[in-house]
Amino acid sequence: MRVILLDDYTTKLLSQCCKMTDLLAEGITVVEDVYKNREPVPHMKAIYFITPTKKSVDGLIDDFISKSSSRYKAAYVYFTDTCPDNLFNKIKASCARSIRRCKEISISFFPYESQVFTLNVPDAFYCCYSPTLEHSKDKDAVMEAMAEQIVTLCATLEENPGVRCKSTPSDNASRLAQLVEKKLENYYKTDEQSQIKAKTHSQLIIIDRGFDPVSTVLHELTFQAMAYDLLPIENDTYKYKADGKEKEAILEEDDELWVKMRHKHIADVLEEISQLLKEVSSKKKATEGKLTLSGLAHLMKKMPQYRKEITRQVVHLNIAEDCMSKFKANIERLCKTEQDLALGTDAEGQKVKDSMRVLLPVLLNKSNDSYDKIRAILLYIFSTDGTTQENLDKLIQNVQIESDSDMIRNWEYLHVPIISSVRFFFFHFLLSKHLPTTSSNSYISSIDQGSFLEASITRCSCFHDVFEQFT
Repeated sequence: MRVILLDDYTTKLLSQCCKMTDLLAEGITVVEDVYKNREPVPHMKAIYFITPTKKSVDGLIDDFISKSSSRYKAAYVYFTDTCPDNLFNKIKASCARSIRRCKEISISFFPYESQVFTLNVPDAFYCCYSPTLEHSKDKDAVMEAMAEQIVTLCATLEENPGVRCKSTPSDNASRLAQLVEKKLENYYKTDEQSQIKAKTHSQLIIIDRGFDPVSTVLHELTFQAMAYDLLPIENDTYKYKADGKEKEAILEEDDELWVKMRHKHIADVLEEISQLLKEVSSKKKATEGKLTLSGLAHLMKKMPQYRKEITRQVVHLNIAEDCMSKFKANIERLCKTEQDLALGTDAEGQKVKDSMRVLLPVLLNKSNDSYDKIRAILLYIFSTDGTTQENLDKLIQNVQIESDSDMIRNWEYLHVPIISSVRFFFFHFLLSKHLPTTSSNSYISSIDQGSFLEASITRCSCFHDVFEQFT
């Protein structure tokens, strides 16, 4: 039997990778917080999986102040990243005799999905793009830390990639790329296994959010992106009703059906789930005709051996149907406008000559909320490489989104052109003709809105599939 000691960071990291049952299978029976006081268990060996920080190292040292008062029989220490010399020397001087192994395992990142990782630095975006921190030490520290974390990812994958970035010397992406390149070189010079490792065939592409602003505001129609955009999913937890009760489902890697379908188009997901449910029900001929959620609940009672399988299918059918109800209510209309603005062509492949005419029906539609209108305005601005200050002010005023206008203006901090020097004289004519003033209670429009609001679910963004490779 063994005990594992974690700090705040490694607790989150381990929870992303495994469950308690996985730890039990490896002979770990107790999980403890390295920061807290604990009862001594002198007959047990302890694994310390911690970050190389002063607070975590002090927690380790406190457990072995003296041989007579040691909390554990021995310590096996694993650091997520390179341990600074001053902390390593502190350990050597304090409890070296109690440590059977000390290793830096290079895993200072969170594996969010099988092909997606995050550095879990919530304030990184603010530190890197806030104009008040442009030349501050906080920004430098965050960039250094992120570079170190990315190097641990490369080390875990046993890769020494070529680092690529946009050829703008002063932006955040190029700065981070330079740091990563330097730290990769240093890492593979000192790595105990590889010593000097030659460059591998892989390429690490570092780009910032401003590289592709369009994909962030489009309504995506693949299953995962659509669900997280339209439904109140928090901490990967989806809440739904079944048998008259409120239930929860966690969308995670252990859910094979979720992993299989999450990047598929919503139309394919609905078809696939229905087919799976029909296959299960046909085994016992327990249901006939069209499948309903209430019918599936009855099916589970009749077929308990398939309960787990059907439950997961029901969860995803619920998610898909919730998405489609939102889509049919409003999003379906928005998608055509968004696609026209994003691609610069309509459904027939004809070039969009006047982006404002495409945008207006969205702004005039009272059923569209302010958030969707802001997304449409941003797509319009992106498609025209910015607009004039006067035009932007009029848009914000007439759509009455003054309180949320920073959602549009702040894109400039990502080096996305919002204000351009070009003056579109036709804009004022369209605005005065088709948008109401703030004192008006009626909308005046001679545009046939129907021609702009045709439903279409067949066209979805190609940007997601391309950019997903760099996430």
